[in-house]
Amino acid sequence: MNKTVNINLGGLFFHIDEDAYQKLSRYFDAIKRSLSDANAQDEIIKDIEVRIAELISEKHSSGKQVISLKELDEIIAVMGQPEDYRLDGEAAAEPIDSTFQNRKTRKLYRDIDEGMIGGVAAGLGHYFGIEKVWIRVLLVALVFLGVGSGIIAYIALWIIIPQAITTSEKLEMSGEPVTISNIEKKVREEFEQVSERFKNTDFSAAGQRVQTGAQRVSNSLGDAFGTLVKIFVKCVGILIILMCIPVLIALIFGVFATGTALVSEFPWSVLYSGGNFTDYPIWLIGVLVLISFGVPFFYLMLLGFKLLLNNFKSPGKIFNFTILGFWIISIILLIAFTIAQIKEFAYEGRTTNKQDIAVDLNKTLLIQFAENDDVEIDPRDHNDFQIYTDSTDKEYIYSEDISFEIRKSAKPTAYVQIVKIANGNSSKAARHNAEEITYNYTFSDNTLTFNKYLITDVKNKFRDQEVEIILYLPEGVTFKTAENVTDFDITDNDFFNLHYSSDEYLYKVYPDQVKCLTCPESENEFNDVIQTQTKIGDTIVTKVQVGRQNIETKTTEDGTLIISENGTVTKIKTK
Repeated sequence: MNKTVNINLGGLFFHIDEDAYQKLSRYFDAIKRSLSDANAQDEIIKDIEVRIAELISEKHSSGKQVISLKELDEIIAVMGQPEDYRLDGEAAAEPIDSTFQNRKTRKLYRDIDEGMIGGVAAGLGHYFGIEKVWIRVLLVALVFLGVGSGIIAYIALWIIIPQAITTSEKLEMSGEPVTISNIEKKVREEFEQVSERFKNTDFSAAGQRVQTGAQRVSNSLGDAFGTLVKIFVKCVGILIILMCIPVLIALIFGVFATGTALVSEFPWSVLYSGGNFTDYPIWLIGVLVLISFGVPFFYLMLLGFKLLLNNFKSPGKIFNFTILGFWIISIILLIAFTIAQIKEFAYEGRTTNKQDIAVDLNKTLLIQFAENDDVEIDPRDHNDFQIYTDSTDKEYIYSEDISFEIRKSAKPTAYVQIVKIANGNSSKAARHNAEEITYNYTFSDNTLTFNKYLITDVKNKFRDQEVEIILYLPEGVTFKTAENVTDFDITDNDFFNLHYSSDEYLYKVYPDQVKCLTCPESENEFNDVIQTQTKIGDTIVTKVQVGRQNIETKTTEDGTLIISENGTVTKIKTK
């Protein structure tokens, strides 16, 4: 029958067998002797007591249970014998017990010592075994991408995750076994850090700073401001990193994807598609772009890491000078390439072709642009071009840089003037590039159909090719326009105002202006609609005043437009 003893160990109350108590006392006496020359001896003993109390608590779910000698031996096996501990810092073998294993797994705590604010990122870094800077980058990214979710996540983790206060908790946080050797090592490191701060402190100056209460308040405010500045600088560093990394990834991806369908959205994709006017290979242009723009962003990213990490080491001089040399060479070559590109647009060449069209004055002329289902460019982007492959796999440069204009014909007949325009590095080359443009239109049954695109062989490359269409119509011609004409029309509105509200309006050419015969009066912005409209039975009667002439039009059910001008009656089929 053994006696029991009540002890207070690490702030916790336990019942222990008398034999176990005597052995535990001898164990602590041995530890004290082994630490007799160590700094912070009391702190080390206290941490060892806390750790032993934790091991006992894990084994005993009830405070009424008594610690036996066997259980104490198991705990001592985990902690290690005092004679295994070496004061000179050399590693000692740690005993392993089948019941209590030295902890190899990490516990999640907040690391205030290494943290910037609450130690959450530093603690997560210890737990997952990665640099805390990447945790901070992730949290900042969540702030910007998740509309504040990063802040909420940080606050929640700050509340949930406990702080690593004791030496045992700090060792568990980093995944180190909580033994006498590790506890002493950790405490001694912290003690030496504090001692170093005291050694570097100018106590004379410190004594002067605390002479008055006002100075103490000022110093406190200065420290607080300094902390805020440090936090701000580190946030700036994170923002710089978040800005630079996507740019560098995009540049690298663009270079390796050059010449594939994946690169279609990159700024230099147009060069690959017929815009490289020089003899530079396209891959070299990509590399020049990568180095010229990537190097500044790379060093800007390094600056971000330097702001974020106090002990971040910059690349060596050899690396820096090598990169600088490549960057200067790339800039020079890129400038030379740019000058060569600009020279290809130094001159403009034109070719003009005129052709009469036999417009029937007794029928309505229909003007339209042919749709192309094979290749489509947004009508608002006429200056864009694409590479088009026809049914024979021949490649062409395809563009919708087309303009259309209506003018008054000085002749009694109508005619079309097609102007082809292109650039080049000389007048002769520019004219040749213009002549290489292929553009077609058709006229049949009083319908004038223009292609909505031009093409040229891909070997001619992009030289800002465009086509101007000028349609000259004599007085008396009545016409209507298809809906897609609005995408290309550039006619002076004072002569011909194309009304966008409908493609069913009828227009007629008069001496000084094209008048709309069927437009509503509310669209008379350019004084091309002066009319009153009434409906008599199934016939719509429209009266138009042109100068001193009064014109009356009637549209019947069968689509016949009857125009009465000074006693002259003209009938025009509109359907």
